[in-house]
Amino acid sequence: MSYINFDKNQLVNLEYSLNRELLRSNRAGSYASTTILGCNTRKYHGMLVTPQPAIDGENHVLLSALDITIIQQEAEFNFGIHKYACGIYNPKGHKYFSDFTLEPIPKLTFRVGGVVLTMEFLLVLDEERLLVRYVLEDAHSPTILRIKPYLAFRNIHKLTKANVFVDKKYEKAENGIKYRMYTGYTNLFLQFSGKNEYTHAPDWYYNIEYAQEQARGYDYQEDLFVPGFFDMPIKKGEAIILSAGTSEKQAPLLKKLFTSEIKKRIPRDSFVNNLVNSAHQFIVHSGDKTEVMAGYPWFGRWGRDTFISLPGITLAVDDPKTCKAVIDSMVSELNGPLFPNVGHGNHAVYNSVDAPLWFFWALQQYADYTNTKAKIWKEYSEKMIMILDGFKDGTLYNIKMQSNGLVYAGEQGKALTWMDAVVNGKPVTPRIGMPVEINALWYNAVMFALEVAKLASADSFVNEWQPIADGIPAAFKETFWSKPKGYLADYVNGDFKDWTVRPNMVFATSLPYVPLSDKIRQLILERIQQELLTPRGLRTLSPKHPDYKGTYAGNQTERDIAYHQGTVWPWLLGHFAEGFLKVHGRSGLSYIKCLYEGFDAAMKEYCVGTIAEVFDGDPPHKAGGALSQAWSVGEILRIRKMIEKWEESE
Repeated sequence: MSYINFDKNQLVNLEYSLNRELLRSNRAGSYASTTILGCNTRKYHGMLVTPQPAIDGENHVLLSALDITIIQQEAEFNFGIHKYACGIYNPKGHKYFSDFTLEPIPKLTFRVGGVVLTMEFLLVLDEERLLVRYVLEDAHSPTILRIKPYLAFRNIHKLTKANVFVDKKYEKAENGIKYRMYTGYTNLFLQFSGKNEYTHAPDWYYNIEYAQEQARGYDYQEDLFVPGFFDMPIKKGEAIILSAGTSEKQAPLLKKLFTSEIKKRIPRDSFVNNLVNSAHQFIVHSGDKTEVMAGYPWFGRWGRDTFISLPGITLAVDDPKTCKAVIDSMVSELNGPLFPNVGHGNHAVYNSVDAPLWFFWALQQYADYTNTKAKIWKEYSEKMIMILDGFKDGTLYNIKMQSNGLVYAGEQGKALTWMDAVVNGKPVTPRIGMPVEINALWYNAVMFALEVAKLASADSFVNEWQPIADGIPAAFKETFWSKPKGYLADYVNGDFKDWTVRPNMVFATSLPYVPLSDKIRQLILERIQQELLTPRGLRTLSPKHPDYKGTYAGNQTERDIAYHQGTVWPWLLGHFAEGFLKVHGRSGLSYIKCLYEGFDAAMKEYCVGTIAEVFDGDPPHKAGGALSQAWSVGEILRIRKMIEKWEESE
């Protein structure tokens, strides 16, 4: 049996199967996502979702769904499923589902009478193209396969309604058709590996509902356009390939292309291999740049997320080449001492105080992995100095080093740290002043810069920055540490110290250079264990606090309020594990292994084969947020590498 498998009883139980989703992406920036039944429950779902540079550069749903119908002796059996108002599902194709497996690619098995049909799909690695393989495994009479495409042609964040502007015309392509619903879009080519008969019958299907959008407080009804359908005879044992792409393909090559693409896939036959596969899904080639998608389906490229996730999704899967390509792509967009947090070019927003500091950490991890510290200064010193001098002298958003060597950041109405949720124009956790993790990262950045500068004999830099570095540990301890309380303040602003128990202090235990003693770090970790640690990561706020929110649910305002007020983030577990192992050594290994292995169960929930963005603070810690998040996957992979390293040292 496959590592991830669902049987008929699970599949026909809609409460179970509609809450398990699929995601596949490729290096071209396209993705495919739906539930394991193929019934879309989000506006972000679609079988072919691709960037549209001529419109807005964002992802757009071109092909929303594909309905399959088997016809024998004039009897039709439709395997499709869509939700309409009042809880009506039509057609009810799920009753024919008999099996689902993820290995090596998603495969659904349908069974009705003596007919057994399988459907598998994948995205071509470097093309905006979906390939679907239909195989008639068993049949006892002549069989017709009918495919009906549901088209959307709209931005992933929006919904479409029936309108008079749609172009209902089509043009012929080799063994298929090409459509373009609206001017400005790329064409969608639907082609088959064999001959088929296309019937043009343009029509709208009204008020298809997306349950997840309804639960999240958004518009949830959409009209989808069906231009017609394709019929083709299929024999027992025969395979038919459907290609849905933004360019035309030679039909006779489709079977060969499908086979060659499968061979490129890493087997999804284990927990580890699913993590590795998932890590690859965040890497996108955009022109001459290599970028990291922060999370699917709705996140784009984020600066902070890029650097935090990068060591895990590249170095932890032994891909230093991609790691460096991403670093260099990001370095090209450095604006003074700041990296873009979101957006590109003229649309970039530079409102992240920590992204430049995480850059030092990611570069540090790369240098350690490749054993290239001696070369780092020569290649990156200009950018490193630009960031450090910018922080020291002062830059946007009141980011400035204080006289004691610590960094202050923030202004009213802005959220500059990773806790950046904003509700009604106001940050939920503004943290203006000296945030604890920013100063832990700052100390690590200065120390790493000094380390590589000394290797390069950059004496002037060392002479300038060594005194600053020498003074930071004492200032850090005096500013953030409370011996009576036994943990660190979350942020300090003048005489005010925020003693809210949050996970941000964990970084003062985990980074390569830390400004605290072993004993203090141990006490910090003990407090985190007592109030923040869960099997799915660290809570963002102690349950003892009156503002604690134990579930991440509701409309956008309700979710944003809970986002950093108790919601669990898996990525934080990587730094907890690293800090814990630094303090406890081999004696802590079994504890960390248990936390790591606990995520095996999470791979079969929510979005199967990957790790979600967030989980509820309260048990049973239900998954939520983005289906697959780069730093969630990356940090769990990094924990795996930590475990391997400690085991090898035994």
